This record gives sequence, structure tokens and C-alpha cells, in this order.
Amino acid sequence: MKIRRQKQAKKTINFYKHNFSFREPFQILIDGTFCQAALKNKIQIKEQMPKYLMGEVQLCTTNCALKELESLKDLYGAKLILQRYQVRNCKHFKNPVSASECLLSMMEGTNPHHYIVATQDQEVTSGLKKIPGVPLLYIILNTIVLDKPSPCSVNHVQAVALGEMVTPAQQQSINSLKEVQGIGQDGERRGKKRKMKISNPNPLSCLKKKKKKQTQLLKTEGEKKKRSRRRKRSKPGGGEGPSLKPTLNP
Repeated sequence: MKIRRQKQAKKTINFYKHNFSFREPFQILIDGTFCQAALKNKIQIKEQMPKYLMGEVQLCTTNCALKELESLKDLYGAKLILQRYQVRNCKHFKNPVSASECLLSMMEGTNPHHYIVATQDQEVTSGLKKIPGVPLLYIILNTIVLDKPSPCSVNHVQAVALGEMVTPAQQQSINSLKEVQGIGQDGERRGKKRKMKISNPNPLSCLKKKKKKQTQLLKTEGEKKKRSRRRKRSKPGGGEGPSLKPTLNP
């Protein structure tokens, strides 16, 4: 009977591994009702849970579940057991709610953190069976039992196989890619609008333009100076002047 139960558990775990990306160490979210049942049936949760699931586990709970046990004096032993586990952050830190309501809110509609819920509360189990990809653990006849996949989980897997739906992991990757590309839920790109910076005018553009006539005159004057040649002056006495005859006195 024990071997058969472990085979069924292995089959169920593989279902969640392949279809909902569950990985070790498995996160077991426990409430006070499960701890009370384990105490009555003398079950060592920390020792038996890894053997039954055939893998490493992390036992955890919520602050609301601990607060609920503190108000119930009859469940003092269950409170001591639950205090040994890690406490996961929930949305009700300032205003605690019932453990059943807290566990349902931890799933966030798609169980993105891949919790395996361990509870004896029928209200919680009925609510979790409506969410795809949520494994359930409970105690029956002094043994821990992993429930079969719910019809909601099976239908979800079939819809994904037919291409009608996507898995939660695929949906998360799609959303992350949309954020990187700046695409919103409506499919429109949401790029950041660049603000036009008010810059000072170009100082060169503020200079007065020189008139073309002045520039042309300057050019022509420069060319004339280059072309002008110096005249050679005649040396005194070296030139050929008119001949003067000497005058004789009578």
C-alpha cells in the first residue's frame, strides 16, 4: 500500500513539474489545521514530507496562520509546530485575516510561487481546486496524501496543449518581454516622450553678414597692388641729353 501511494505521488508531482514548472525544493505552505492533524496522528512533518515527495522541501507558513493559532488556546501544540517553519510575507501584515482567506490570497490567481498547500480545511481545499496548478496535501488514516490534480488543472493543461491558453510561466515571460519592449496591455507601444531642450542660438549665426561689394573691392585692390611694378629712375649724368655748344665772346 505504501509503494502504491508513493507511485501515485510521483505521478502527480511529475504532472505539476512538466505542466506548471514546479522544481525542488518544493515549497509547502502549511496552516494550523494540518499541524493539529499531524500532532494527533503522531506524524513528523519535517522527516516524513521529503520522503513522501521524494525531494527537498521548504516548510513555510504565513503570519495570519500564526495569529489565528495564538487566539486559540486549545491548539497550543499546533502553534509550537508551526512556529518552527519559515514565515512568508502576505498582504495582511497590519490587519491579519483568517488563515483560510490568507492562503487563498497567497495563490494570486495562478500560484506564481509554486506553493504546495497542506491543509485540512475543506473551505480552503474547495477554493484552491478552482485555481489551476495548486497541489494539495492532507492527512488521512495516519498518512500524508497528495491529492490528484483537480479538474481545473487538467482542463487548463488540455487547453494549453490545444493552443487555446498559455501556461502561467509563459504568461510571465510574455509580460516581461512586453515591459522590455515598452508595450502595454492594449498592444500599443509606450515610449518615453523626449522633452525638447531649449538651447542657446549658435553664436556664428548671430554675426552680421558682410556685404559682397566691400569684399569684392578689397579683392580688386589687393590684386592691383600685386600687379603694379615699380618704375626705374634715370641716374644723373648717365643719360643722353641735348648737346650744348660753347658760346664765344666777340
